[in-house]
This record gives sequence, structure tokens and C-alpha cells, in this order.
Amino acid sequence: MEITKVIDFVQKQLEGEKTGHDFYHGQRVAHLASQLYLQDNPDVPADSRMVAIIQIAGYLHDTIDEKICADPEQVVEQIKYLLPQAGFSELEVKDILFTIQHMSFSQNIEHHYQLPVSGEYVQDADRIESLGAMGIARAFTYGGAHGNVIYDPKIKPEKLVSHDQYREHTETTINHFYEKLFQLEDLMNTEGGKKEAHKRTDFMRAFVQEFMDEWNV
Repeated sequence: MEITKVIDFVQKQLEGEKTGHDFYHGQRVAHLASQLYLQDNPDVPADSRMVAIIQIAGYLHDTIDEKICADPEQVVEQIKYLLPQAGFSELEVKDILFTIQHMSFSQNIEHHYQLPVSGEYVQDADRIESLGAMGIARAFTYGGAHGNVIYDPKIKPEKLVSHDQYREHTETTINHFYEKLFQLEDLMNTEGGKKEAHKRTDFMRAFVQEFMDEWNV
């Protein structure tokens, strides 16, 4: 398999991205997802096809994200053409595409999609990237890029019930922790994901508590 072709494609697609969904985020998701899978399946060799599928889905997942991609369907067609050239079978391409099209938090608010095993690890890794020190940095980067205030006590957190509400409601970055980020630990699919998510969520809760203490000084 010629994975470098896919990596080059991702770099070009995400060039200039400044909201925390850049190439390096995809790279971290790819590496973390494969690490979690190998931790949970120690008898599987690191060069297995499953690991390659996980890594490629991790790299690709944000190239079609509606938040940063003007025409996701066009990029999907490019991926359909690219993956067989990189050595992936028809079934593997189908699994990768299903994962990256159905793994996002917003896609699963109203309906929970059952992903293939490979996709469960990619989804967990992507959500773990929203937790801990990295998650804090990405939350404030995204909020700043979209003009959200850091915090306003007059704006209360909302219970997220639909894709459109999630995308359109008035949000502060601190509210984002309560509305979404603190919920992610309970949404993990895998044993490795649950452990890492718990550790990072504890760190993030301590940060938000310190923030609130300093806000109310």
C-alpha cells in the first residue's frame, strides 16, 4: 500500500487550516487510533491491514468536515479515486468512507451510527483529541477563529439535541466544555479509548474549575 499518496493528499487539502483541524491533528488521530487498537489487540502486528485502514481514516477524517470543507462531496469523490490507487480494496474503501462520513459528533447527536471496528478507534481518537491539554488548546483556537467569546455568564450552556442547533446556537468556549467536551468520555467505544479519555477529562475538568475560580476572584 502507498499510504504516502494519501498523506500528501491530506496535507494539500488541509493546507492553511487554522481552527485546530489541520494536518497535524489528523496525524495525531491516525497515530493515537492505531496505538489504541494495538493496545487492545496486542497479538496484531503493527503492519497489519487493519492498522493501515485505521491510520488512513484518521488522516482523512477532517478533509470532508463541513466546518472546514466547502464541498465535502467533491472531496469524497477524490478519495474514492485515490484509495484504490494507494492499494486499498473495495471493501476497505467502503469502510473508510463510511467512517469518515459518519463519525463526527454532530452526525451522531440525533442518530447513533454503528461504525466498523476500525472506525470506532478513529472516532475515539478524534474525540480524545478534544480532551486534555490538546483539547483545551484546540477549543480556544476554534472559538477564537469563529469569533466566540471566552465566557459570558449571561449565556447559559444548552443541551444539544440536533445537528442544526449544535452548529447555529450562541456559544462561548467555556460553554463548549459543558455542552460537548465533558460528555465525550461516556461516548467512547473502546477500552483503550475509555482509559485515555478518563485521564484527559480529569485534567480538563481541573482546568475549567481553575478558570472559574479565577473568573470569580
